[in-house]
Amino acid sequence: MHASGLDPRRQMKRAVFLDRDGVINRSITRSHTQHGSPRSVGEMVLLPRVQEAVNLLKDAGLLVIVVTNQPEISRGVLALEDLESMHQYIWKDLAIDDLFVCVHDRGEGCQCRKPKPGMLLEAATKWEIDLQRSYLVGDRSSDIEAGLSVGCTTFLIGLPNPDIPSHFVADHLYDGAAKIASFFNG
Repeated sequence: MHASGLDPRRQMKRAVFLDRDGVINRSITRSHTQHGSPRSVGEMVLLPRVQEAVNLLKDAGLLVIVVTNQPEISRGVLALEDLESMHQYIWKDLAIDDLFVCVHDRGEGCQCRKPKPGMLLEAATKWEIDLQRSYLVGDRSSDIEAGLSVGCTTFLIGLPNPDIPSHFVADHLYDGAAKIASFFNG
């Protein structure tokens, strides 16, 4: 056994870490300046071709793990039961392997809130993931920063942004998933 507790002869797994809001499901516009997370299952709408995207990643032999900041819990505007219901909705419709959530707000000093890598590190330990051979797909700088900090190849969903140094840019999750899958099928 290795000092980390892992058998060094064991093959480490590869994963794709997906942000939730804006990548898997539609973000909610609450005002002309405020966009955020759904606060109920009724507001939870999967984006087009998300199921196909997840299936492409699974068919390529990758773990698919959701990592999401949900500070609305800490702010008192979202009940934990509602968050759990929304995640059950995702589990029911998508073939994901795991889901990690940070319920802390900025300034609480936690190590799990992106851009900190805590959720990625926790998943890597649980699933024996080689982070340097894995991917992170997100729509915000905090997602990309978290992925870069542990050596993941990153995909920014949306328009190219010179302030967010992602490896790749994709219009939506399906485009990113197709590119990732091509690395294994090409």
